[in-house]
Amino acid sequence: MKKFLLLSALVLIVSSVSVIKTTNASKCPELRVVFARGSGGGRWDSGGYISFKESLEEKLKTTNLDYEFIDLDYPAVGVGLEHLDVTLGAYISGGESYKFGESVKIGVNNLTKMINDECKTTKYVLGGYSQGAIVLMKTLSNVPPDKIIYAATFGDPKIYLPEGEGLLPAACRGEKLSSYRMYVPDCQAHKGILGATIPYQPVGYEGKIGTWCNKRDILCSSKFSVSDHESYEKDGLYEDASRPIFAKITDFFKIPNHISSLHDTAFLIDATWSMDRLIDQYKAEAERLAKQTLDSGGRVALYSYYDLNDFNPAYKQLCDFESCNTIDIFKEKLNEIELGNGGDKNESLLSSAFHVMKTLKWKYGSTKSLVVLTDAGFHSPDHDGTTLSDVVKLSKSIDPVNIYVITNEENGSDYLELTSLTDGYVETDFDKLDLLTDHIISRTDALPKVEEGNPVSLPAVSIRKIVDNKSNVEIDYSTDGDFNIVFMNDELLGITNNNKLIINDIDKTVDNVITIVPVLNESRGKSVDIKIPKNVPGAPNTGGH
Repeated sequence: MKKFLLLSALVLIVSSVSVIKTTNASKCPELRVVFARGSGGGRWDSGGYISFKESLEEKLKTTNLDYEFIDLDYPAVGVGLEHLDVTLGAYISGGESYKFGESVKIGVNNLTKMINDECKTTKYVLGGYSQGAIVLMKTLSNVPPDKIIYAATFGDPKIYLPEGEGLLPAACRGEKLSSYRMYVPDCQAHKGILGATIPYQPVGYEGKIGTWCNKRDILCSSKFSVSDHESYEKDGLYEDASRPIFAKITDFFKIPNHISSLHDTAFLIDATWSMDRLIDQYKAEAERLAKQTLDSGGRVALYSYYDLNDFNPAYKQLCDFESCNTIDIFKEKLNEIELGNGGDKNESLLSSAFHVMKTLKWKYGSTKSLVVLTDAGFHSPDHDGTTLSDVVKLSKSIDPVNIYVITNEENGSDYLELTSLTDGYVETDFDKLDLLTDHIISRTDALPKVEEGNPVSLPAVSIRKIVDNKSNVEIDYSTDGDFNIVFMNDELLGITNNNKLIINDIDKTVDNVITIVPVLNESRGKSVDIKIPKNVPGAPNTGGH
């Protein structure tokens, strides 16, 4: 089949390995972990499979579960981009037609058969990278949801995030984030380079799907980096995914979870006079949580706060993440808290929380918490103009920092908005403080769902004229992109900076879809699909649309 432009060399890579490698497993284990590798990856030795396996296996070894790992047997066809601009780099994932379609179809059939026909009582965790993510998502509609504990996609060329659509996407404000969005920093990520799987979360899979898309991954973000698509292992995203996946496994099998994220936990304790009757109880709980955090390899910091009418700034640093590095130092600093002032009912929590979060050097990849202990409400806005919205926005821009509040029942409702918007919560039952501590320690959301920011202008394509001839298609279009990537039926054809395409030798016995993706300043714009219907035998050719 002739192609216009510079052509991609398609290399069919079929594994010669047919043995299933197992770990700690009987013939039909309780759990199977199946990974579908990306384009061109060799079975059993692709970096994605190995990193995914090692990250999760380290945690599974702490249990008595009977489990096995499988690198899915399917071709995972490779795509060689020869003679294209160096920006494109080495390899890009395949799509859904010709050799790609056959590869994906084989993967879907093999995975579907494994889940439906083998080991009826075995439960599954699924992972898929790049082309393997397409295989995974196409399989879900073929298998019973109750067989699947969790499905994780990485660099999915058919990602779907409706919150990233438009000139001012909701995701850029940290709003309306999809429940399956686990780590997609690009707030303008909307659809993958090959379109979108809609719905991305089928019925019955609520809470069972998560997607990871590296910061500038060409396949799933609005950016144009091949190196980010190839860096899921190096950037620790398989390790990041292993924590919530393991939490899902332990929850399903009702077994203890002794694995936690690294934690950064900062304490902000109300030190006004009214706290006199509660301060000892609050200190005891802060010490308990600090000890668990430090014992798990995390870090703690300690601050007290007052009212801006009495102190400026309203907070006092007792120790930060670097200096508060042992439980003895933390206890010593707790005992230095001095109660004072606080004439009115409310205190300057918003100003204090904002400046504490901004001052601390939070560790990238850690699970971040700000724990507030108080018996009072807060000024909103604060005396210096700090608003609740300012605190929430800063919290989300950092990771987020989840804000938890321990207070009395009288003030509990005052904090519901602040804590819910930062994915924390309020605890007013002093008999359940240990449960709050356990919840904070067991959290696994190490990386941010999204990095908010100002959206940039993305390039666009406008079709001027389409001429459908007997054996080719001519397309005239305008674009404000530097160049355009062109696919047919999701098969990569190449790149061009021309405003006219002539695609020869199209198979007119089937429907075809030509996709043009504009690229400007390393940002990928919204693709345009041009549908070329098959010619009905005996029908006249209209010659245009």
